[in-house]
Amino acid sequence: MVPAVRDGGGGGPAMTRARRSELRWPGLRSVYCWSPPAGGVTVSGAQQIGVSFAEHHGVVTESGGRRHRFDIRPGDVFANGWSPVYWSEVVRPDELVEIYPADELLRAAAGSARTPEIEPLRGVRDAVVLGTASVLKRAHLGLVHVDTVRASMLAHRLAEHVVGHYAGIAPRRRAPAGRLHRVLLDRVADVVEARLGDPLTVDDLAAAAALSPFHFARAFKASTGLAPHEYVTSRRMERAKSLLLTSRLSVPEVAYAVGLSNVSHFRRMFRRHTGFLPSDLRPREDRRIGLPAPAQAL
Repeated sequence: MVPAVRDGGGGGPAMTRARRSELRWPGLRSVYCWSPPAGGVTVSGAQQIGVSFAEHHGVVTESGGRRHRFDIRPGDVFANGWSPVYWSEVVRPDELVEIYPADELLRAAAGSARTPEIEPLRGVRDAVVLGTASVLKRAHLGLVHVDTVRASMLAHRLAEHVVGHYAGIAPRRRAPAGRLHRVLLDRVADVVEARLGDPLTVDDLAAAAALSPFHFARAFKASTGLAPHEYVTSRRMERAKSLLLTSRLSVPEVAYAVGLSNVSHFRRMFRRHTGFLPSDLRPREDRRIGLPAPAQAL
């Protein structure tokens, strides 16, 4: 949902201005966007797959003459085919990453001379796309460095996954060597989402995939781009961010809600992951329409 009209950068406090960055990597282009509720119409381009990191209710989309209204959970995956999608009635701060795989990469993954069309998606759960978007999001925020080798690996893995599942091509019966099958990934992701407030171990996640912890950890990272503990931490921090923005829970209560009993550790972890201090996102009468400028990364 990239703003159709970009913020001009002038006037008004920084907390009310949209933030947008675009990065080009080997095999893909990524766009990060945060924006306060604009009250207008925004558009996402063709042939993209992305993740919403914000929670929304009653959002409206229009594409190809069809109109839909639905809710969005943080971490939901969306995609467009050849037609752009227009978004409206977004009344909360929005944060997202859109990924545009290169046509040549999609053709290579499909083994075709024609670029396959990405299937339109709305609110899908997908650990591979979410893992890739999480890495790229932190790169956009300056919280991690992604070199060209890692970026290329992410691009190839994403293209293979998108073509295998969202391009009208029959998916492989077996996952590529060393990776987890989509069914197992979905099962593990469901366990993580259901137990974000509980103690979790790699043994718990490996059991969901019916693998030894050692083999599971290697296959999970090869599939998503994140180690199991990185994926769990990412999901916990995104849940914490949503609670901070949409509830009146105190910072310690939010920390406990995402399975962390040490509040100081939670604050440090939250800042490393998001670039914000938890207190920056507390709902206040004078801060309901936006976010402050991010804190310096540790």
